[in-house]
Amino acid sequence: MNPDFFAADGPTRPRVWSVGALARAVGDALDARFNPVAVRGEISGFTQAASGHCYFSLKDETGQLRCVLFRRAASLLGFTPREGDLVEARGRLAVYEARGSLQLVVESMARAGQGALFEQFLRLKAKLEAEGLFDATRKRGLPAMPRAIGIVTSLQAAALHDVLTTLLRRVPHVPLLIAPASVQGAGAPQELATALQALYRRTAPTAVTAEPPIDLILLVRGGGSIEDLWAFNDEQLARTLVQSPVPVISGVGHETDFTIADFVADARAATPTAAAELASVPRAQHLAALDEQAARLQRALRHRLDGEAQRLDGLAARWRPPAERVAVERLRLARAAARLAQVAHGRIPQECARVERLDGALRTAWRLQWERRQTTLAQTAERLPRACGSLVAALHQRLDGVGVRLALLDPRLVLERGYAWLEDSGGKPVPRAAPVATDSTLVAVLADGRIDLKVTGRRLNGPAAVKRATIDR
Repeated sequence: MNPDFFAADGPTRPRVWSVGALARAVGDALDARFNPVAVRGEISGFTQAASGHCYFSLKDETGQLRCVLFRRAASLLGFTPREGDLVEARGRLAVYEARGSLQLVVESMARAGQGALFEQFLRLKAKLEAEGLFDATRKRGLPAMPRAIGIVTSLQAAALHDVLTTLLRRVPHVPLLIAPASVQGAGAPQELATALQALYRRTAPTAVTAEPPIDLILLVRGGGSIEDLWAFNDEQLARTLVQSPVPVISGVGHETDFTIADFVADARAATPTAAAELASVPRAQHLAALDEQAARLQRALRHRLDGEAQRLDGLAARWRPPAERVAVERLRLARAAARLAQVAHGRIPQECARVERLDGALRTAWRLQWERRQTTLAQTAERLPRACGSLVAALHQRLDGVGVRLALLDPRLVLERGYAWLEDSGGKPVPRAAPVATDSTLVAVLADGRIDLKVTGRRLNGPAAVKRATIDR
């Protein structure tokens, strides 16, 4: 103890406060000096209690401030605060006397844009998505019965206990290999990538060790703020996950937490425990399936045995001793020989007689047919000359009729009735008066000769001008 601290009264002796009084005094000073106050920062560690009150921190590059948002003020917000949001909060600075800590009692809050970490997360997510690292076609199915399971997490993490408890309860026969790594901090991404690569080397069977190869890897961590989970948003870790020769399940954070590792992994689980459940089908379920298969196989075997037994009974009923079968066949052979001898002595002469009858009938039918054909041919030869003469006479008569009709069409017959045929000097017919020019020369063809004509005029029928025409012979 410093004896000077409690020295006699003097002008420099400090006032002695009770803790509560000092906390209230500091709160009053803050209220008088700063309130009301507006603060701009990034939300971190956001939680909402069952009472509806929200607790979080506002931070920037140089500091952070604890905040409380009571239920009534939270119900008046026009959005749902999320981890990493950049906001502007208005309220009162106060001292929480129970802890003696400074806090901002938020009365209203509005978005000011997304936080820097969240913006960085979105940029990396867009880049890797454009490269195809999130494609569903790249994702692989989970093995139904992995020979061994690898686990990457921190040895001090509560998630490890949850995962081990779940796996030992559901698949106690499956070996587990743990690759420890930090899950938070600056060096965590590199440690996680190194641990994954160590497990990758155990995925192929080797002759050096009898341990089974790893068929599935779990990457797990419990929940936390965006800063706590930031190691799982590392680009190099994402590319290491893509190189995994076996499927990877990401179980990082809680249901509302998403990291780059979740998008790259072959499967995402909401929690580490859920990841362990995805990786392990309970042994009881496998045993139940085996029991069902055994029952089905037993039923099929019984059915097959029953059928074969019936078939054997049928064969036994039809089976005879060899000596008995030989005697039966000898008797059947003797009966066949007797029937053959009977046929040879009786039926062959009958068939020969039948053939002779058929031959005589065939010869008679052929002769009758030949005689009918000869008679028909003689009659046809007799009718043919008469038919040809009649046809020739009819053709001559038809030809004479055609000649008469053709003679009636002869123009000379028309000329005999007093008509004349006009031609120009070139021998072309002149059917109309209009094209004939005055003083032109025409030829009139009569029944007994030709007359040369000279046109001195023409007269047209109709409204045209009428000219007097005379013809000099």
